[in-house]
Amino acid sequence: MGWIAQLCETYERNVHRVGDFNEDYPLLPIYHTTQPAHIEVTIDGKGNFKKAKVVSKNDSRTIVPCTEESLGRAGIKPVNHPLHDKLQYVAGDFVKYGGVTTKGFSHDEAYENYLNDLEAWVSRWPHQKLNAVLKYAEKASLTRDLVDEEILKVENGNLIRDWQDRAKSKPEIYQSIQDQTDSFVRWAVEIPGDFSTQLWKDKEIWQCWITYVNSRKGKKDVCFVKGEILSLPDQHPKKILPGSANAKLISSNDTNGFTYRGRFIDANQAATISLEASQKAHNALAWLIRRQGYWRAEQSIVAWEVSGYPIPDPMKDSFALLDEAREGEEVSVPLDSGDVGQAFSRALSKKIQGYKKDLGDASRIIVMGLDAVTNGRASVTFYRELTGSEFLERIESWHSDYSWIQNYSKEIKFVGAPAPKDIAEAAYGRRMDDKIRKATIERLLPCIADGKKLPRDLVEITRNRAANRVGMENWEWEKHIGITCALFRGYYKERNFQMALEENRSSRDYLYGRLLAIAEHIESRALFVAGENRETNAAKLMHRFSERPYSTWLVLEMNLLPYKTRLQAKRPIFLKYMKSLLDEVHHLFQDNDYMDDRKLSGEFLLSYHCQRKKLWNNPKTNPENDSNEELSTNANVEGGNHE
Repeated sequence: MGWIAQLCETYERNVHRVGDFNEDYPLLPIYHTTQPAHIEVTIDGKGNFKKAKVVSKNDSRTIVPCTEESLGRAGIKPVNHPLHDKLQYVAGDFVKYGGVTTKGFSHDEAYENYLNDLEAWVSRWPHQKLNAVLKYAEKASLTRDLVDEEILKVENGNLIRDWQDRAKSKPEIYQSIQDQTDSFVRWAVEIPGDFSTQLWKDKEIWQCWITYVNSRKGKKDVCFVKGEILSLPDQHPKKILPGSANAKLISSNDTNGFTYRGRFIDANQAATISLEASQKAHNALAWLIRRQGYWRAEQSIVAWEVSGYPIPDPMKDSFALLDEAREGEEVSVPLDSGDVGQAFSRALSKKIQGYKKDLGDASRIIVMGLDAVTNGRASVTFYRELTGSEFLERIESWHSDYSWIQNYSKEIKFVGAPAPKDIAEAAYGRRMDDKIRKATIERLLPCIADGKKLPRDLVEITRNRAANRVGMENWEWEKHIGITCALFRGYYKERNFQMALEENRSSRDYLYGRLLAIAEHIESRALFVAGENRETNAAKLMHRFSERPYSTWLVLEMNLLPYKTRLQAKRPIFLKYMKSLLDEVHHLFQDNDYMDDRKLSGEFLLSYHCQRKKLWNNPKTNPENDSNEELSTNANVEGGNHE
């Protein structure tokens, strides 16, 4: 009951946010749901029709009172909502104008059920606005009024279902819904002196429905969440996961199948959760996921603080984390600074300290992962309860350990850790199956929330794909290599790899990465001088180089000869500098490391990335500063000076 109890408390602590229409998805009052409305009908306090309009898609979200049955309605006789609903329920003359009800209903059965439910509500808890809606609905004239207002379109006295293939321009109603007979109607009531006309935003109407539902007699038992004897639900809510609206977290309607497997006679013997607790927990979860969670396909992941304090999102990369500006806070990492690693660490620490001002050991952070295993069932795949300090320490550790210089696009360049979704794409490509994506993200969650070590196979898979750049677009490969370097650096954090070039590190893999970057730079400079635009041999042979570095390097070195000849004639100072740099790297190899032809680890990508960056940032080796005048000016520069 841990997650349900935590969600119930979250709802109760954030009850002041209920119905806040400033949010994209408001926290819903209990016993309510949301529906997209297509038509808004305005009546007066005596139940007389005044006007109607088509609702734009931007304003269509409507908070709707619902019963347990109407919330999960399906089948041949879907149950009506008690106030706002579709035409077949609220319009008594719907069938008269050719409207077709769901096949399980007889002639006016859907409309009569709606009237009976609304009348029962009004008689138990009278309210002037509800009574006005009831009076108008009893007139059975809604369809006629909407036709007269030219909201609904008729042909030969019957409602037109589909406007496709008609010469006339499409009416406004068909821009909101394809079949106008399926339109959802919401009510507004104008009473002199009362400016709250829209019933779906009226908190008095919400509370009136909540009180009515709570007053109805039903089966009661001890609620495992509240510890009180309360009414039990017949059904639990759906519409929790954005990617799977029908999936339920709690369901026990399979009395003839394998639900109980002989352990219990009925579902309540396993656990009893009150209607109120279920509503609060599910409403809070749906609100949290849409407000601050990650979701794709059937998977959803969300982290929150029970009292509602803002927390860093574990599913975001460092760029998004540092970009979430708090009041009076300014955090940035200059990419052209001498040591971007230290600059990032300072910025990250400053950001985390900002969160610590609000959060402490008393704060409770919940990290929860969910997945819809079938169309109608969802499961909790990950659940952790952490203190504020534990959560922030692990978030800081993740972004610090798995940080690297990232180059996502021209607009997005940053230092830090990639997001789990980007790690999954780096490992399996952008066109991966959703099942693989979900499984990969689930494996990464414990690394972030629990501080566990990254799975070794993910490090190896990303390394292999980064080394095999053939077939990738350049921007994709640049993004990929940054993510790969971040994962390798974090996995081997005890080696203390720096984000800047370590000119004294003499490990075999590190030195071979530097050689590859230098060879690529020499060839690309020669191509630039000749005005050619094609891929270098170093890029083409990168995968082979990662598998057999020594033998492949001999091939690359031989292929450099014609390019060196070209540069000797046109860029002699540059060539002298690069030759000296090659000699320097060669001299750092120890014993027989140079002739060792075993497969390189991901370490070679770190040095390749750093060496390439330094060559581009050095005025002597950057082609953007390339000119004969510049070379002649710097002709007295010694080739061994690398600064």
